[in-house]
Amino acid sequence: MATNPMHQFNIYRIGPEIKLGEIDISFTNSSLFMVISSLTILILFNLGTKKNSLIPNKIQLLAELSYGFISKMISDTAGSKAKPYFPFIFSLFMFVLFCNMFGMIPYSFTVTSHIIVTFMLAAFIFIGVTIIGFIKHGVGYLKLFLPSGVPMVLLPLIVVIEIISYLTRPISLSVRLFANMMAGHTMMKVFGGFVISLGIVGGWLPLSFSVALTGLEILVAFLQAYVFAILTCIYLNDALNLHH
Repeated sequence: MATNPMHQFNIYRIGPEIKLGEIDISFTNSSLFMVISSLTILILFNLGTKKNSLIPNKIQLLAELSYGFISKMISDTAGSKAKPYFPFIFSLFMFVLFCNMFGMIPYSFTVTSHIIVTFMLAAFIFIGVTIIGFIKHGVGYLKLFLPSGVPMVLLPLIVVIEIISYLTRPISLSVRLFANMMAGHTMMKVFGGFVISLGIVGGWLPLSFSVALTGLEILVAFLQAYVFAILTCIYLNDALNLHH
């Protein structure tokens, strides 16, 4: 009998219940995989940068390629002014990527399949970028909502549209990641259930779909981390290089 495909997204407490007033801050399976992802990143890059060999080993090569990839992405989308924010964007990309990839392991938990996690990341980015914009440009940052060359008749409407577009950034950023990860894992679970239900005789077709979908989901896991990071760079570019 196939299990509920939504069961994999359940959050449950690990260890004793911990409350701060009325807020439950207990350690959960979601917290566990966030910690595992963070520790894996730290260990991987510590090993990768420990010995700067002229001929890099596999871990060092992975670390160097990751560094170069994110550095180029920041330069291409946000320019040289965004270089001081490289550590944050790099950490953000690697955290989302490893959370996505760990979610591909059977019986694990996909942290980014929960809207509360992705929204908090997006909200932090949105607030941080807005603060940077006002620090860099002061009240002049509001010019972002005043596109140049717009006729005066259309200006009030365009300003409202620009403000709504700006305020919905954290929503679109978080929902995109959450929806893609949740939908992909749900489909994998559904096809896996068909394989079990149909058995050896009829299960080969859903099994082939499951294998293909797993490969696609690994690609999606990487692409969603990339999209999350590059949109952060674009928003940062708006704050640093006001060109509206």
